[in-house]
Amino acid sequence: MKEVMTFIRSQKVNATKRALADAGFPAFLCRPCLGRGKQAGNTSILQIALNGEDLPVSAVGQSLTEIIRLVPKRFFTLIVEDDKVELAVKTIIKVNQTGNPGDGRIFILPIAETYAVRTGENTL
Repeated sequence: MKEVMTFIRSQKVNATKRALADAGFPAFLCRPCLGRGKQAGNTSILQIALNGEDLPVSAVGQSLTEIIRLVPKRFFTLIVEDDKVELAVKTIIKVNQTGNPGDGRIFILPIAETYAVRTGENTL
């Protein structure tokens, strides 16, 4: 089994949920998060408004710039059989690919063991 983790644009959540369910992946976790990629040239709005001057170092200044620097995203994670990973990845890409920076990122991790909480049974 594999864990498929992906970060996507917030406005793509409903389409992604539908596409995953339609592709046979009805079980997943989705949660909001803040983050940023490594896109070049991402100048903050506050820096432009301040004519390139930094905000004073303070809790207020730091909280204002954090809002600008970090972008709202959604984090999806789903556990799939090894032979279904490619289908899950292709489904996520098909729905979320716009060709613009910030479309997201997908990570695949191996699952070593799984247990059912109710029974304590190893389910792998």
